[in-house]
Amino acid sequence: MNVTDRPRFAPRWLELRERADAVARAPELLHPLLEWMSAQSAPAGPPGSSGGLVIRDLGCGTGSMGRWLTVRLPGPQHWILHDLDPLLLAHAGARMPVTAADGTPVDATTRRGDLATLTADDLAGTSLVTASALLDLLTREEVEALAEACVDAGCPVLLALSVAGRVELTPPDPLDAAIADAFNDHQRRTDQGRALLGPDAVAAAVAAFERRGATVVVRPSPWRLDCAESALTAEWLRGWVGAAVAQRPELAPEAVAYLRRRLEECAAGELSVAVHHTDLLALPGPSSGSAG
Repeated sequence: MNVTDRPRFAPRWLELRERADAVARAPELLHPLLEWMSAQSAPAGPPGSSGGLVIRDLGCGTGSMGRWLTVRLPGPQHWILHDLDPLLLAHAGARMPVTAADGTPVDATTRRGDLATLTADDLAGTSLVTASALLDLLTREEVEALAEACVDAGCPVLLALSVAGRVELTPPDPLDAAIADAFNDHQRRTDQGRALLGPDAVAAAVAAFERRGATVVVRPSPWRLDCAESALTAEWLRGWVGAAVAQRPELAPEAVAYLRRRLEECAAGELSVAVHHTDLLALPGPSSGSAG
């Protein structure tokens, strides 16, 4: 991705979604990941270390993926947190857990830079590459480059919470489908010359990793939002409808009333939303096909 000094996401939004993200992520992917790691001949480790896992979190934001995953993996861990926003990096680095699932130590460093420039040489000694809510923001070329770097480095990849392009709102509304279609088109937009994959990203990633001989497993990781997550639901609604209108301005007159109705339902505890995502695990080695 191109380096820019402009943050892509507000910390408030990332904080709002952290609990829903944690509930949605697919923990069952950790079993094949840990099996694969245990089958390797020697643990990785940072230069000068005595071993342990080296984990790179791409587009780490405020560090929610690290906070979720650290305490679910055993053994000493060294995290390298990558992001373009120095304020988010500082936030993420300060809030990483200091112990793993088995009480062994965890430490973290931060790194600002262009994720698209990572190569297999950069990933040497890396035990795991992970990211959350990042894959759908990439282009096809960037997904191919990520797959090539990780497979060539023999490094597994865990990519969580990629947009799947499906949303279910209860109760339904006649305008739901038009807003959803426009939002999905917005996710596939060309942004500063980059053709984003949006909801097509998971399929592109599965193909890219399998073409290089990796074993790929995918699992659903939907947000299921109700009155307990009313603040997140309201913020998501504003962003969802706003992106749809940005893509199709002709929706604006109906969308204003639609958003008002939906926010009123949310405030009254009468609205529930399922926002579908997909988690993907890619393991270097002979492919047995993807699983849905």
